[in-house]
Amino acid sequence: MVAGCLLAAGCSGGAPAGPGPSPSAGLTTRAPAPAATGAGTSPQPSCSTGAVLAGWPVQRLAAQTLVVTVEENATRSVAPEVAAGAGGVLLRGTHGPADLGAVLASLRTKAPGGIEPFVMTDEEGGAVQRMANLVGVVPSARAMAAMTPAEITQTATALGRRLRALGVTVDLAPVLDLDAGPGPNASDPDGTRSFSLSAAVATKDGLAFAAGLQAAGVMPVVKHFPGLGGATANTDDAAAMTRPWSELQGAGLLPFSAAVRAGLPAVMVTNASVPGLSTVPASISPAVISGVLRHQLGFHGLVITDSLSGGALVASGSSVQSASVAALVAGADLVLFDFTARKLAAGYSGTVAAIVVAVTSGRLSRARLEDAVGHVLTAKAIDLCR
Repeated sequence: MVAGCLLAAGCSGGAPAGPGPSPSAGLTTRAPAPAATGAGTSPQPSCSTGAVLAGWPVQRLAAQTLVVTVEENATRSVAPEVAAGAGGVLLRGTHGPADLGAVLASLRTKAPGGIEPFVMTDEEGGAVQRMANLVGVVPSARAMAAMTPAEITQTATALGRRLRALGVTVDLAPVLDLDAGPGPNASDPDGTRSFSLSAAVATKDGLAFAAGLQAAGVMPVVKHFPGLGGATANTDDAAAMTRPWSELQGAGLLPFSAAVRAGLPAVMVTNASVPGLSTVPASISPAVISGVLRHQLGFHGLVITDSLSGGALVASGSSVQSASVAALVAGADLVLFDFTARKLAAGYSGTVAAIVVAVTSGRLSRARLEDAVGHVLTAKAIDLCR
Protein backbone atom coordinates (compact mmCIF):
# COMPACT_ATOMS: atom_id res chain seq x y z
CA MET A 1 0.00 0.00 0.00
CA VAL A 2 1.95 3.00 -1.19
CA ALA A 3 0.44 6.42 -0.69
CA GLY A 4 0.92 9.11 -3.30
CA CYS A 5 4.04 11.24 -2.96
CA LEU A 6 3.69 14.46 -1.04
CA LEU A 7 7.27 15.58 -1.36
CA ALA A 8 9.38 15.75 -4.45
CA ALA A 9 12.16 14.10 -2.50
CA GLY A 10 10.34 10.78 -2.20
CA CYS A 11 7.37 8.82 -0.97
CA SER A 12 6.48 6.12 1.47
CA GLY A 13 3.73 3.58 1.92
CA GLY A 14 0.70 4.14 4.07
CA ALA A 15 -2.23 2.08 5.21
CA PRO A 16 -5.45 2.67 3.32
CA ALA A 17 -8.45 4.13 5.05
CA GLY A 18 -10.29 1.63 7.21
CA PRO A 19 -12.91 1.78 9.93
CA GLY A 20 -13.20 5.17 11.58
CA PRO A 21 -12.68 8.63 10.13
CA SER A 22 -10.19 9.29 7.37
CA PRO A 23 -6.81 10.58 8.62
CA SER A 24 -7.41 13.81 6.75
CA ALA A 25 -10.97 14.32 7.96
CA GLY A 26 -11.45 17.77 9.42
CA LEU A 27 -8.18 19.10 8.02
CA THR A 28 -8.54 22.84 7.75
CA THR A 29 -5.56 23.66 5.52
CA ARG A 30 -6.62 24.30 1.96
CA ALA A 31 -4.91 25.23 -1.27
CA PRO A 32 -5.21 28.97 -2.02
CA ALA A 33 -7.81 29.85 -4.61
CA PRO A 34 -6.20 30.67 -7.96
CA ALA A 35 -6.02 34.35 -8.75
CA ALA A 36 -7.84 35.70 -11.77
CA THR A 37 -5.55 35.80 -14.76
CA GLY A 38 -5.40 38.20 -17.61
CA ALA A 39 -3.02 40.42 -19.50
CA GLY A 40 0.08 41.09 -17.44
CA THR A 41 -0.90 38.68 -14.64
CA SER A 42 0.18 35.16 -13.77
CA PRO A 43 -1.58 32.47 -11.75
CA GLN A 44 -0.82 32.04 -8.06
CA PRO A 45 1.57 29.14 -7.32
CA SER A 46 -0.30 25.95 -6.50
CA CYS A 47 -0.26 24.56 -2.98
CA SER A 48 2.54 22.19 -1.97
CA THR A 49 3.12 20.21 1.18
CA GLY A 50 6.52 21.82 1.60
CA ALA A 51 4.98 25.28 1.46
CA VAL A 52 2.37 24.35 4.07
CA LEU A 53 4.95 22.82 6.42
CA ALA A 54 7.10 25.93 6.06
CA GLY A 55 4.30 27.76 7.84
CA TRP A 56 4.05 25.35 10.75
CA PRO A 57 5.61 26.41 14.08
CA VAL A 58 8.66 24.35 15.01
CA GLN A 59 6.82 23.02 18.06
CA ARG A 60 4.09 21.54 15.86
CA LEU A 61 6.65 19.96 13.55
CA ALA A 62 8.51 18.48 16.52
CA ALA A 63 5.36 16.95 18.01
CA GLN A 64 4.52 15.13 14.77
CA THR A 65 7.84 13.23 14.96
CA LEU A 66 7.16 11.80 18.43
CA VAL A 67 5.40 8.59 19.48
CA VAL A 68 4.13 8.33 23.06
CA THR A 69 4.00 4.91 24.68
CA VAL A 70 1.10 3.93 26.93
CA GLU A 71 -0.25 0.82 28.63
CA GLU A 72 -3.26 -0.30 26.60
CA ASN A 73 -5.40 -0.34 29.73
CA ALA A 74 -4.67 3.36 30.26
CA THR A 75 -4.90 4.66 26.70
CA ARG A 76 -7.10 7.61 27.68
CA SER A 77 -4.19 9.07 29.66
CA VAL A 78 -2.34 10.18 26.50
CA ALA A 79 -5.20 12.42 25.31
CA PRO A 80 -3.21 15.58 26.20
CA GLU A 81 -0.26 14.47 24.06
CA VAL A 82 -2.55 13.56 21.16
CA ALA A 83 -4.25 16.96 21.49
CA ALA A 84 -0.79 18.54 21.40
CA GLY A 85 -0.13 16.90 18.02
CA ALA A 86 1.88 13.78 18.84
CA GLY A 87 2.64 11.78 15.71
CA GLY A 88 1.80 8.41 17.19
CA VAL A 89 0.66 6.34 20.15
CA LEU A 90 2.30 2.99 20.91
CA LEU A 91 0.24 0.49 22.90
CA ARG A 92 2.05 -1.76 25.36
CA GLY A 93 0.78 -4.54 27.56
CA THR A 94 -0.33 -8.17 27.34
CA HIS A 95 -4.12 -8.00 27.57
CA GLY A 96 -6.21 -5.47 25.70
CA PRO A 97 -9.31 -3.99 27.36
CA ALA A 98 -12.70 -4.86 25.87
CA ASP A 99 -13.43 -1.21 25.10
CA LEU A 100 -10.10 -0.51 23.36
CA GLY A 101 -11.72 0.23 20.00
CA ALA A 102 -14.08 2.81 21.51
CA VAL A 103 -11.26 4.44 23.49
CA LEU A 104 -9.10 4.74 20.38
CA ALA A 105 -11.99 6.19 18.39
CA SER A 106 -12.43 8.85 21.06
CA LEU A 107 -8.70 9.52 21.13
CA ARG A 108 -8.62 10.18 17.38
CA THR A 109 -11.05 13.06 17.80
CA LYS A 110 -8.49 14.91 19.94
CA ALA A 111 -5.97 15.23 17.10
CA PRO A 112 -5.47 18.84 15.96
CA GLY A 113 -6.38 19.62 12.36
CA GLY A 114 -7.70 16.10 11.87
CA ILE A 115 -4.14 14.74 11.55
CA GLU A 116 -4.64 11.58 13.56
CA PRO A 117 -1.74 9.84 15.28
CA PHE A 118 -0.50 6.47 14.17
CA VAL A 119 -1.87 3.85 16.56
CA MET A 120 0.90 1.29 16.88
CA THR A 121 1.53 -1.99 18.63
CA ASP A 122 3.88 -5.00 18.54
CA GLU A 123 1.89 -7.96 17.27
CA GLU A 124 4.65 -10.22 15.97
CA GLY A 125 3.18 -13.50 17.17
CA GLY A 126 4.65 -15.97 19.64
CA ALA A 127 6.43 -14.33 22.56
CA VAL A 128 5.50 -10.80 21.44
CA GLN A 129 1.76 -10.18 21.41
CA ARG A 130 0.16 -7.22 23.15
CA MET A 131 -3.53 -8.01 22.75
CA ALA A 132 -3.91 -11.67 21.86
CA ASN A 133 -7.17 -11.75 23.80
CA LEU A 134 -8.63 -9.31 21.24
CA VAL A 135 -6.91 -10.34 18.00
CA GLY A 136 -6.24 -14.03 18.54
CA VAL A 137 -3.11 -16.07 19.17
CA VAL A 138 -0.57 -15.91 16.33
CA PRO A 139 2.34 -18.35 15.96
CA SER A 140 5.88 -17.10 16.44
CA ALA A 141 7.91 -16.20 13.37
CA ARG A 142 9.99 -19.34 13.94
CA ALA A 143 6.81 -21.46 13.90
CA MET A 144 5.44 -19.65 10.87
CA ALA A 145 8.58 -20.59 8.94
CA ALA A 146 7.11 -24.09 8.68
CA MET A 147 4.13 -22.62 6.81
CA THR A 148 3.94 -21.66 3.15
CA PRO A 149 4.23 -17.96 2.26
CA ALA A 150 0.55 -17.99 1.27
CA GLU A 151 -0.40 -19.36 4.69
CA ILE A 152 1.74 -16.73 6.41
CA THR A 153 0.05 -13.99 4.40
CA GLN A 154 -3.37 -15.37 5.32
CA THR A 155 -2.41 -15.44 9.00
CA ALA A 156 -1.16 -11.85 8.90
CA THR A 157 -4.22 -10.67 6.98
CA ALA A 158 -6.54 -12.12 9.62
CA LEU A 159 -4.43 -10.46 12.33
CA GLY A 160 -4.39 -7.15 10.47
CA ARG A 161 -8.16 -7.11 10.03
CA ARG A 162 -8.67 -7.55 13.75
CA LEU A 163 -6.14 -4.82 14.52
CA ARG A 164 -7.70 -2.44 12.03
CA ALA A 165 -11.17 -3.08 13.41
CA LEU A 166 -9.88 -1.89 16.79
CA GLY A 167 -8.34 1.24 15.27
CA VAL A 168 -4.71 0.04 15.29
CA THR A 169 -3.07 1.27 12.09
CA VAL A 170 0.59 0.21 12.45
CA ASP A 171 2.13 -3.12 13.48
CA LEU A 172 5.80 -3.02 14.46
CA ALA A 173 6.43 -6.28 12.62
CA PRO A 174 7.77 -8.37 10.98
CA VAL A 175 11.22 -9.01 12.43
CA LEU A 176 13.65 -9.56 9.54
CA ASP A 177 16.68 -10.34 11.73
CA LEU A 178 18.51 -13.61 11.17
CA ASP A 179 18.60 -15.85 14.23
CA ALA A 180 18.32 -19.52 15.23
CA GLY A 181 18.72 -19.16 19.00
CA PRO A 182 16.27 -19.98 21.81
CA GLY A 183 15.45 -16.38 22.83
CA PRO A 184 14.16 -13.77 23.17
CA ASN A 185 16.08 -13.20 26.37
CA ALA A 186 18.69 -10.89 27.87
CA SER A 187 21.49 -12.29 25.70
CA ASP A 188 19.49 -12.89 22.52
CA PRO A 189 16.94 -10.20 21.57
CA ASP A 190 15.49 -12.22 18.68
CA GLY A 191 15.32 -15.98 19.15
CA THR A 192 11.92 -17.23 18.00
CA ARG A 193 10.98 -13.73 16.87
CA SER A 194 13.16 -14.46 13.82
CA PHE A 195 11.85 -16.55 10.94
CA SER A 196 15.22 -18.14 10.28
CA LEU A 197 18.99 -17.87 10.26
CA SER A 198 18.71 -18.11 6.48
CA ALA A 199 18.46 -14.74 4.73
CA ALA A 200 16.41 -16.31 1.94
CA VAL A 201 13.86 -17.79 4.34
CA ALA A 202 13.64 -14.68 6.52
CA THR A 203 13.11 -12.55 3.42
CA LYS A 204 10.45 -14.78 1.88
CA ASP A 205 8.48 -15.28 5.08
CA GLY A 206 8.92 -11.75 6.40
CA LEU A 207 7.67 -10.19 3.17
CA ALA A 208 4.73 -12.61 3.17
CA PHE A 209 3.78 -11.46 6.68
CA ALA A 210 4.11 -7.80 5.66
CA ALA A 211 1.92 -8.39 2.62
CA GLY A 212 -0.82 -9.80 4.82
CA LEU A 213 -0.82 -6.76 7.09
CA GLN A 214 -0.95 -4.43 4.10
CA ALA A 215 -3.85 -6.36 2.61
CA ALA A 216 -5.76 -5.66 5.83
CA GLY A 217 -4.96 -1.94 5.80
CA VAL A 218 -2.30 -2.04 8.53
CA MET A 219 1.16 -0.61 7.90
CA PRO A 220 3.99 -3.11 8.57
CA VAL A 221 7.32 -1.96 10.00
CA VAL A 222 10.30 -4.20 9.25
CA LYS A 223 12.90 -4.37 12.01
CA HIS A 224 15.63 -4.14 13.33
CA PHE A 225 17.75 -2.47 10.65
CA PRO A 226 20.50 -3.21 9.63
CA GLY A 227 20.13 -6.64 11.28
CA LEU A 228 20.09 -7.46 15.01
CA GLY A 229 20.53 -11.23 14.72
CA GLY A 230 23.64 -12.40 16.55
CA ALA A 231 23.89 -9.18 18.59
CA THR A 232 26.05 -9.22 21.71
CA ALA A 233 23.13 -8.34 24.03
CA ASN A 234 19.52 -7.23 24.19
CA THR A 235 19.43 -3.46 23.56
CA ASP A 236 16.45 -3.11 25.90
CA ASP A 237 18.78 -3.92 28.76
CA ALA A 238 22.32 -2.89 27.82
CA ALA A 239 24.68 -1.64 25.14
CA ALA A 240 24.97 -4.09 22.27
CA MET A 241 26.74 -4.57 18.96
CA THR A 242 25.44 -6.23 15.82
CA ARG A 243 27.58 -8.58 13.77
CA PRO A 244 30.44 -6.67 12.07
CA TRP A 245 29.39 -4.58 9.08
CA SER A 246 31.51 -6.72 6.78
CA GLU A 247 29.41 -9.75 7.78
CA LEU A 248 26.05 -7.97 7.80
CA GLN A 249 26.41 -6.91 4.18
CA GLY A 250 26.45 -10.54 3.08
CA ALA A 251 23.76 -11.82 5.44
CA GLY A 252 21.75 -9.75 7.94
CA LEU A 253 21.30 -6.76 5.65
CA LEU A 254 19.85 -8.83 2.79
CA PRO A 255 16.22 -9.11 4.01
CA PHE A 256 16.11 -5.34 4.53
CA SER A 257 17.52 -4.69 1.07
CA ALA A 258 14.77 -6.92 -0.31
CA ALA A 259 12.14 -5.09 1.73
CA VAL A 260 13.27 -1.76 0.29
CA ARG A 261 13.17 -3.15 -3.24
CA ALA A 262 9.68 -4.49 -2.54
CA GLY A 263 8.50 -1.00 -1.62
CA LEU A 264 7.66 -1.68 2.01
CA PRO A 265 6.69 1.56 3.74
CA ALA A 266 8.55 1.66 7.06
CA VAL A 267 11.79 0.50 8.67
CA MET A 268 12.72 0.43 12.37
CA VAL A 269 16.39 1.01 13.20
CA THR A 270 18.07 -0.89 16.01
CA ASN A 271 19.70 0.64 19.09
CA ALA A 272 22.76 -1.59 18.66
CA SER A 273 25.97 -0.16 17.26
CA VAL A 274 27.44 -1.64 14.09
CA PRO A 275 31.15 -2.51 14.28
CA GLY A 276 32.96 -1.22 11.23
CA LEU A 277 30.20 1.28 10.43
CA SER A 278 29.12 3.15 13.55
CA THR A 279 30.37 3.35 17.12
CA VAL A 280 27.11 4.91 18.34
CA PRO A 281 23.69 3.19 18.37
CA ALA A 282 22.36 2.78 14.82
CA SER A 283 19.19 4.68 15.76
CA ILE A 284 21.20 7.89 16.15
CA SER A 285 23.85 7.20 13.50
CA PRO A 286 23.98 9.26 10.27
CA ALA A 287 26.20 6.56 8.75
CA VAL A 288 23.50 3.93 9.27
CA ILE A 289 20.34 5.92 8.50
CA SER A 290 21.39 8.54 5.96
CA GLY A 291 24.41 6.68 4.62
CA VAL A 292 23.19 3.11 4.22
CA LEU A 293 19.39 3.12 4.48
CA ARG A 294 18.63 6.32 2.61
CA HIS A 295 21.49 6.60 0.13
CA GLN A 296 22.98 3.14 -0.37
CA LEU A 297 19.66 1.27 -0.37
CA GLY A 298 17.59 4.19 -1.70
CA PHE A 299 14.83 3.98 0.92
CA HIS A 300 12.41 6.91 0.76
CA GLY A 301 9.84 5.71 3.27
CA LEU A 302 9.33 6.17 6.99
CA VAL A 303 12.31 5.62 9.31
CA ILE A 304 11.39 4.80 12.91
CA THR A 305 13.73 4.42 15.87
CA ASP A 306 13.57 1.63 18.38
CA SER A 307 12.74 2.97 21.85
CA LEU A 308 15.27 5.63 22.78
CA SER A 309 14.61 4.84 26.43
CA GLY A 310 16.31 1.47 26.00
CA GLY A 311 19.34 0.36 27.97
CA ALA A 312 21.63 0.74 24.96
CA LEU A 313 20.92 4.48 24.77
CA VAL A 314 21.21 4.90 28.53
CA ALA A 315 24.60 3.16 28.40
CA SER A 316 25.73 5.55 25.65
CA GLY A 317 25.06 8.49 27.96
CA SER A 318 22.10 9.77 25.94
CA SER A 319 18.91 11.10 27.47
CA VAL A 320 15.65 10.65 25.58
CA GLN A 321 15.77 14.33 24.68
CA SER A 322 19.32 14.34 23.32
CA ALA A 323 18.84 11.00 21.56
CA SER A 324 15.64 12.24 19.89
CA VAL A 325 17.48 15.22 18.45
CA ALA A 326 20.40 13.02 17.36
CA ALA A 327 18.02 10.55 15.68
CA LEU A 328 16.33 13.30 13.67
CA VAL A 329 19.71 14.76 12.67
CA ALA A 330 20.78 11.27 11.57
CA GLY A 331 17.77 10.95 9.27
CA ALA A 332 15.04 9.29 11.36
CA ASP A 333 11.47 10.53 10.95
CA LEU A 334 9.61 9.11 13.93
CA VAL A 335 11.01 8.75 17.44
CA LEU A 336 9.88 6.15 19.99
CA PHE A 337 10.46 6.37 23.73
CA ASP A 338 9.03 5.07 27.01
CA PHE A 339 8.28 7.09 30.12
CA THR A 340 6.42 5.96 33.20
CA ALA A 341 2.86 7.29 33.41
CA ARG A 342 3.96 9.75 36.09
CA LYS A 343 6.77 11.16 33.94
CA LEU A 344 5.13 11.04 30.51
CA ALA A 345 3.77 14.60 30.39
CA ALA A 346 7.07 16.16 31.40
CA GLY A 347 9.08 13.76 29.25
CA TYR A 348 7.01 14.45 26.16
CA SER A 349 7.00 18.23 26.56
CA GLY A 350 10.72 18.19 27.38
CA THR A 351 11.46 16.27 24.20
CA VAL A 352 9.44 18.71 22.08
CA ALA A 353 11.32 21.56 23.75
CA ALA A 354 14.69 19.91 23.07
CA ILE A 355 13.88 19.63 19.38
CA VAL A 356 12.79 23.29 19.25
CA VAL A 357 16.06 24.34 20.90
CA ALA A 358 18.04 22.18 18.46
CA VAL A 359 16.41 23.93 15.50
CA THR A 360 16.91 27.37 17.04
CA SER A 361 20.59 26.65 17.70
CA GLY A 362 21.22 25.13 14.28
CA ARG A 363 21.99 21.64 15.62
CA LEU A 364 18.98 20.33 13.68
CA SER A 365 18.01 22.11 10.49
CA ARG A 366 14.41 23.09 10.02
CA ALA A 367 14.61 21.58 6.52
CA ARG A 368 15.50 18.15 8.01
CA LEU A 369 12.64 18.44 10.51
CA GLU A 370 10.18 19.35 7.75
CA ASP A 371 11.49 16.40 5.71
CA ALA A 372 10.81 14.07 8.64
CA VAL A 373 7.27 15.38 9.06
CA GLY A 374 6.74 15.06 5.32
CA HIS A 375 7.57 11.35 5.55
CA VAL A 376 5.22 10.95 8.51
CA LEU A 377 2.32 12.65 6.73
CA THR A 378 2.93 10.68 3.54
CA ALA A 379 2.79 7.43 5.51
CA LYS A 380 -0.51 8.65 6.99
CA ALA A 381 -1.80 9.37 3.46
CA ILE A 382 -2.47 12.99 4.42
CA ASP A 383 -2.45 15.66 1.73
CA LEU A 384 -2.19 19.09 3.33
CA CYS A 385 -3.40 20.72 0.12
CA ARG A 386 -6.62 18.79 -0.13
